[in-house]
Amino acid sequence: MSESSNQHGWSKAEMADTVIDLIKPGSSLNLGIGMPTMIIERMPREKHVMIHSENGVLGVDGRPSQGSASPTLINAGKETIAIGPGASFFDSATSFGMIRGGHIDFCVLGGMEVDRHGNLANWMIPGKKVTGMGGAMDLVHGAKQVIVMLSHCSKAGKCKLVDQCALPLTGERVVHQVVTDLGLFSIYRGQFKVEQLAPGVTIEKLGMAPELLA
Repeated sequence: MSESSNQHGWSKAEMADTVIDLIKPGSSLNLGIGMPTMIIERMPREKHVMIHSENGVLGVDGRPSQGSASPTLINAGKETIAIGPGASFFDSATSFGMIRGGHIDFCVLGGMEVDRHGNLANWMIPGKKVTGMGGAMDLVHGAKQVIVMLSHCSKAGKCKLVDQCALPLTGERVVHQVVTDLGLFSIYRGQFKVEQLAPGVTIEKLGMAPELLA
């Protein structure tokens, strides 16, 4: 990982690099919309990771170069993509069959809340416009390992790593690891285990009750 330019936490790029370090070489990987899409731009080619998009692509290879973008070559978030050698295309039924059949090694999703049991809420806030869950519900149950990438606190300053999710769940007990701008956490026996803190971050700065931390 590159040296941090933020002395009180990781930048989004550094968060993406932290996630990439968790991905085993040669794995299949699905990326959720939003912050996780940064990973595709920073993934080292030598890791030989095959990136899957649930709209029917395996072998996504970053962003298209200027002038080469195609309106028919997109990911699940409707962003234009490039493809690498050996890429394949298929219908949604086949794509979700890959997910539900346990053929996706890693999934990285954004989130609104993660609780100490590994429950995830990432698809709606009651009373606000809902664009749909997409493939998230299938991914959290079908992928072998689920990593959530999110800012540690909301705009109001409220920590998103909580005792119990208050928002509608995407899945129960599905999260394995969480990467925020303040650190890397794993879910361990009903608590958040601190695996790594970002530069300049202390346990106290996490703003989490002691009983939530392993």
